[in-house]
Amino acid sequence: MASPRTLAWVERLVWILIYGGLLALVLGLATRAAKPVFGWSMIAGGALIAAVGVVLIWVRSRLRQAP
Repeated sequence: MASPRTLAWVERLVWILIYGGLLALVLGLATRAAKPVFGWSMIAGGALIAAVGVVLIWVRSRLRQAP
């Protein structure tokens, strides 16, 4: 059982991680030609962060609101 405040926090964190990860991924794609190591690091990090956000969607679906 989770409080409404906790549920709202998880929901906000999910979207911050997904959008932030996708932004980092796109920036990595854009810088890949100029600095390959940095670009691929940004791509990998962004994909990982977005994946954590997707996993948190599943976690949030399992949380129930306290009565």
